[in-house]
Amino acid sequence: MTLSIDLFWSFRSPYSYLATPRLCEMAAEYDLNVNVRPVYPLAVRSGEFFSQVNPMWIPYLMRDTMRIAEMLGLPYQWPRPDPVQVDMQTRAATPNQPYIHRLTRLGCAAAEIGKGLPFLKEVSHTIWSGQHNGWNEGPHLADAAKRAGCDLAALDAKITADPDKYEAIIMANQDAHKASGHWGVPTMAFEGEPFFGQDRLDVLLWRLKQKGLQKR
Repeated sequence: MTLSIDLFWSFRSPYSYLATPRLCEMAAEYDLNVNVRPVYPLAVRSGEFFSQVNPMWIPYLMRDTMRIAEMLGLPYQWPRPDPVQVDMQTRAATPNQPYIHRLTRLGCAAAEIGKGLPFLKEVSHTIWSGQHNGWNEGPHLADAAKRAGCDLAALDAKITADPDKYEAIIMANQDAHKASGHWGVPTMAFEGEPFFGQDRLDVLLWRLKQKGLQKR
């Protein structure tokens, strides 16, 4: 019996990027469906979070994500440009967001055609690996989409034709994310139980095996 998890995931989350290759490996090795449900990052959903967080949080985030990437052997650099444009004083998102809405809607459109997980893997690698500064320019996103088995122009066309549909999908994802019992990303939800963070993938796998997860 195929087991299924919901994956709540953000294009601006380094931890989401770091978790995705392992999730792809799990989906390939086990009879597991990963239901990709992209959400907007906290900077867009709730700017108050960043105004209230301890000032040590961001330096720790940078140190922690660098060492995790080193441990996993993944290339890593904070994206240029940042997928979310922020006010450096408040650390909240600015009103004008040229990237994150398109990226999140593209993730939903890719999930809709059954390519959600490979799309997240390839696009997040393009954004976070440091190998494509100016990831938003030229052929970088189109090439990433192609590696994931998608046509970027076709996905963009679907979104342009009905942007409200994809915005409604994102809002539904965010409601389900909250209902799962956590607010951060990546959160993997299984049978009403949230597993937050790339460092909980082993715990998730243990629970799935308890519930009968089998290798393919």
